[in-house]
Amino acid sequence: MKIRKMALAMAVLLVSACATISSFSPAAYEQATSLKVEALTLMDRASELFVDHRVEAEALTLRVEKAYEFAKGRPKNEISTRQWAILKDPDRNLLGGFLKRWKAQSTLSGVFIQEAKGLVADAFDKIIGLESGKVKPQDVP
Repeated sequence: MKIRKMALAMAVLLVSACATISSFSPAAYEQATSLKVEALTLMDRASELFVDHRVEAEALTLRVEKAYEFAKGRPKNEISTRQWAILKDPDRNLLGGFLKRWKAQSTLSGVFIQEAKGLVADAFDKIIGLESGKVKPQDVP
């Protein structure tokens, strides 16, 4: 009898834990992986004049903003939404801050670019990892 009660309690806990975060979205996963590649590729060009890559930077910023809005519009997706907000914030030290700095300074040093790429790649990996770790519809009994 005790084992049944424990099993039932564990099942209730598991179901309630799963309900606190959105399920896996192939679209969100695709967005994150594609934007990571685009961002890191553009960052490699930051030793060149920003003005020569302004259109690319603005297009990337727009796509990241769309990914943020997509995350924000999904129910129970606050953690992912917050991660996108941090990544895009021009007053922080990830992609948004990098692009702001590149625009202000016109060019950036190779050492700075490589260090920043590591941080941005890690931030994207956190977003990608969270999404890929979500329950997929076929995983639900």
